[in-house]
Amino acid sequence: MHFIRLIRPLNLIIVALTIYSLGWYFESIYGPHPKFNIYSTPFLLLTISTVMIAAAGNIINDYFDLRADRINKPNKLIIGKHIKRRWAILSHWIINFIAFCIALHLSWEMDTFAYLFIHFASINLLWFYSVYLKRKFFIGNFLIAALTAAVPLLVGLYFHQVYDLMEPSTTAITYFPFNQYSGDHFILWVSFGLAAFAFVLNLAREIVKDMEDVEGDILLKSKSLPITIGYQKSKWIAAIILSGTIVGCLVVWYFFEHIELITMIPIVLSALLVVVCYFLLIKAETKRQYRTINHLIKLSMVAGLISPVYWALLLIYG
Repeated sequence: MHFIRLIRPLNLIIVALTIYSLGWYFESIYGPHPKFNIYSTPFLLLTISTVMIAAAGNIINDYFDLRADRINKPNKLIIGKHIKRRWAILSHWIINFIAFCIALHLSWEMDTFAYLFIHFASINLLWFYSVYLKRKFFIGNFLIAALTAAVPLLVGLYFHQVYDLMEPSTTAITYFPFNQYSGDHFILWVSFGLAAFAFVLNLAREIVKDMEDVEGDILLKSKSLPITIGYQKSKWIAAIILSGTIVGCLVVWYFFEHIELITMIPIVLSALLVVVCYFLLIKAETKRQYRTINHLIKLSMVAGLISPVYWALLLIYG
């Protein structure tokens, strides 16, 4: 039970839902591939390996944050209290090794080194982040946001390779959600769009988390944004980054003049949550308030990342 809490199952479920929701959406457009569909072993392995790397990243992050977590999250402390440090580091390496072996098999099955490279890079970047970059000015925040954005990109890479130049099997182009078909690059456009959305929100969330964890981070001699430039400037930076999601929605709405309003409902919901976070952030002063904002940003990100499920339902039943 303590080990399950250590790997943060809710975050892992969000990763899996993101992968399968985007995969289901692409299949709703192009039709299931006979060998590499979302019910196939390769797609399941892609999901499992990605989730395992995220789980191992959570373990190693808590392993090196032990001193800070004694101050920031004393009631949620697991390593050193319920699980010995040596078992934590051993489980981290075992999980990563299994995930890397899966990526090796997947690269052979899909005839590409891309998955092997991405998984290998992710494993090492998460280690380097926990050991060194997390305590550096801003770069650690940027890296975690980029790795979060890599999840939809990974799905886009998979289906771009699977479908290659195939035409969509559906005629319901109205719910693409853009009724301006982008040819063989449509999969990549959608994946990059969701990746950018995830990157912006997670970058803001990482800054808010730093404001929540200042007391413990000082102990680790961290150079996080709030410690280096103060709370007020960090708030404004996070607020500006959050505003990027609103600007992105307006840009999409402007350039895709034939976009159907019904397809934007999940995005609008996500944007409304961002607006709430924006105003709460400006007034936030306590650890509890920053934690609330953190949770709302995560909820907004989930609403956006699983929007492909909604689009797929519109394709099937709309």
